[in-house]
Amino acid sequence: MFEFAAELSCRTGLLRGVRVLRALCTPSGAAPAGRFQFRRFVGAGLVCLLAVVMLGATPASRFDKVGHEMMCACGCGQILLECNHVGCPDSDRMIGELRDQIAGGGSDSAVMSWFETKYGATVLAAPIRGGFDNVAWIAPMAVFLLATIGTGLLVRMWSQRSAQRRSVSAAGPVLGGDAVRERIRRETEY
Repeated sequence: MFEFAAELSCRTGLLRGVRVLRALCTPSGAAPAGRFQFRRFVGAGLVCLLAVVMLGATPASRFDKVGHEMMCACGCGQILLECNHVGCPDSDRMIGELRDQIAGGGSDSAVMSWFETKYGATVLAAPIRGGFDNVAWIAPMAVFLLATIGTGLLVRMWSQRSAQRRSVSAAGPVLGGDAVRERIRRETEY
């Protein structure tokens, strides 16, 4: 009920915006032809915007959205609404519970919390945002970012070391280098 009221409030806010735009586009005196075309363009744009906003407002789409954010509890590892496990003991029951929860008027997060409480956190296809679950979202990206930066720093450090070695060897022969070579040659002779 509250979600419907919030959704209606959002739509009425959108309608208020339409009224404001309509008032802005309404000519106060004689309307030139270009201004009339602009009004038609704005009207067509608003109709398209409302159509897009209204597309996601049906309960069936909400059922699909929430049902695709949960996993089947039978252990098949599939999304709840796509579970094709033959003789699945859980999917029909869970789908019925999902319908009941959505018909009860709870928010999406309340429905997800209800399923999480009943079946455990494994029923969620993705962690719910907020609290400690943010770590599950942030940690992989942070690890990837730190690994990328660390690899870049390591490559840079290696390239600097190899540049230092080249500069030393390019400076000229090491003193006593011939003596060392001669000693190596003598020690490796048969």
